[in-house]
Amino acid sequence: FYRVLVDGNLKCCGHFGIDQFNTMSDPYRETQGFGATVIYEANSIPRVEKHPLEDELVLDNLPTPDPMTATRMRDRIDAVARYKQLSHGEISIMGWVEGPAAEAADLRGVTNFMMDLMDDEAKVDQLMARCVETGIAFARAQVDAGADTIGIGDAVASQVSPDLYERLIQPREKQLVRAIKQMGAVVRLHICGDITHLLPGIADLGIDILDVDHMAEMHSVRAVVGRQVTLAGNLDPVAGVMRSTPDAIRAAVQEIYQTVGNPFMVNAGCEIPPGTPHENLEALCDPIAWQK
Repeated sequence: FYRVLVDGNLKCCGHFGIDQFNTMSDPYRETQGFGATVIYEANSIPRVEKHPLEDELVLDNLPTPDPMTATRMRDRIDAVARYKQLSHGEISIMGWVEGPAAEAADLRGVTNFMMDLMDDEAKVDQLMARCVETGIAFARAQVDAGADTIGIGDAVASQVSPDLYERLIQPREKQLVRAIKQMGAVVRLHICGDITHLLPGIADLGIDILDVDHMAEMHSVRAVVGRQVTLAGNLDPVAGVMRSTPDAIRAAVQEIYQTVGNPFMVNAGCEIPPGTPHENLEALCDPIAWQK
């Protein structure tokens, strides 16, 4: 599978002028390593047949994935190595791991994970510790293969309270961030949704790049995290990109940039949907127009 991902990224980078090769495809790389069966459907993202810990939060029988032998984890590592072989060091390569809350939710199911947060914080913390252990090993394998940046996806964290985030989830995220930075990689964090209530804890993580979804106001994010963090975002992927126009996209990116200043990366707030007109993506990736 990794060759299809690499070939697709190569074509997109060449056509649209994208500055970074990406390995992120779906959230179930580590989950498959933990024992989940992944189902592939036409014209859709993969899904798990059943969450490995769906029935009961018992960690004793949960395997410890080996990134070099777990099929889907190794596939991502092979993608990084292929990018390195083809890029000759001229384009950044971003590997990816799931954050502690996101992977715990992938193993338990989101509803069960949310109930666990109310019923047994200690057990949830043990589960997230296992997830971080795997995330560190997976990140290290990708860095060794040639990734200069590691993205962390922890989407479900936006659904918890600031207190719960700072007591339980943020310390595990910080452990993962610290380990990745010790490998010499740049760390990028993506939490879908409105992260405004989490910003004080996020500001303390030590990340290098923060994706900002369209539900959060960029000026508020900049005010809290400061200028030591590169902000990426935050156009609405549907209304602001897919259903927009090239001129409107260029104007919107200019407005965002004028609001937050450097350091800044042009991006949509989250995944841009299939079917987006090519001219809209070209406008988003136009390095001249939005700097005028």
